[in-house]
Amino acid sequence: MRPFKKNVLSGLAVGSVALIALTACGGSASNENTDEGTADGFTPREAGKLTMCSDIPYEPFEFNRDGEVVGLDVDIAKEIASDLDLELNIIASSFDSIESGLFSTQCDLAISSISITEPRQANMDFSDPYLDDDLMLVARKDSGITDLESAKGKRVGVQQATTGEKFAREEGLDTTGYEDSGLQLQALDTNQVDAALGNQSVLRYAIADNDNFEIVEEITTGEKLGVAVPKDSADLLASVNSTLERLSTSGDLDAMIDEWLGQK
Repeated sequence: MRPFKKNVLSGLAVGSVALIALTACGGSASNENTDEGTADGFTPREAGKLTMCSDIPYEPFEFNRDGEVVGLDVDIAKEIASDLDLELNIIASSFDSIESGLFSTQCDLAISSISITEPRQANMDFSDPYLDDDLMLVARKDSGITDLESAKGKRVGVQQATTGEKFAREEGLDTTGYEDSGLQLQALDTNQVDAALGNQSVLRYAIADNDNFEIVEEITTGEKLGVAVPKDSADLLASVNSTLERLSTSGDLDAMIDEWLGQK
């Protein structure tokens, strides 16, 4: 895989759906707050645990490997939990429920390669950005697609409720929406769609070992990924930003990005 062009922000500035419990380090989240808070003033939904909602799979940010949820977002979440002296617990959720803010009914926070956008900020608060991640159009080499314009009238796979879907529709592309990136990429691989539009990190990683596909256009949108917390969660947000600052200053965040996005 070509090295992922990253732009980690060193100067950090604060800027019904069914959920399936997926055990990372323990049981599912409780619906009631506990009285047991952390030293930072944050009270988790379940005593002793930091519960994270995430749309799985979204490789390489969060996906199952050998019965364990792994990825860049998971590594970041583990660091946040460790700094809070809590055990990380992961709940698999649809991206729709995360984007709408419904994750707050089940989880303390959501980490799922979430682009910080103004509409989403109405439903949740975001941490400082931890990664820049623009969009990309990839296509089958025999599709005749060479750019966005030539993709019009072709079948373009997108993930539902994402900035990629919104952009594709604004460009007048004929889109087919999929609930998660795994299904989106499977559709591309099985010729159900001619191209796929989504974030560069995921698509570049997905086609790295497949000679049937090529990158036909990189789209600069200025997207930045952040950790989402429920509205009015100042104590938790401060703790998350503190962890991100520590990881950025130490170089550990760069190392994580190189591990998960640099190469397979």
